[in-house]
Amino acid sequence: MGGKCPSRKVKKRRYSHKTARRSKFLLKADDAVYEELQKPDGEMKSILPLDEDLPGMGQYYCLHCDRYFANVTVRDEHFKTKRHKKRVKQMMGPAPHTQLDAELAAGMGAPDNGLKLMSM
Repeated sequence: MGGKCPSRKVKKRRYSHKTARRSKFLLKADDAVYEELQKPDGEMKSILPLDEDLPGMGQYYCLHCDRYFANVTVRDEHFKTKRHKKRVKQMMGPAPHTQLDAELAAGMGAPDNGLKLMSM
């Protein structure tokens, strides 16, 4: 009575738990985070509003990585990680590509018809 389970193929097609959970916490794109970091200090919020849906009621946030944490110790451990340090270095460098850059590269931007000549 050996053999494979008949529903094995169906189970493989399902989304994994990680994939389903990942879509719950969507991250900002690099250009949005870069613009947020370039704002003057007066515009940045020092006190975050309480939000029951976010980890740690939304109080422990890493601006560079766009992540919320459950408590201060977890956030401070995150600050020491290689991923966070790479992200800080990336955000301190030149501006990342934007949607406008992508459209211009694909040829979807404003047409460049050359110099305008005088018409008679």
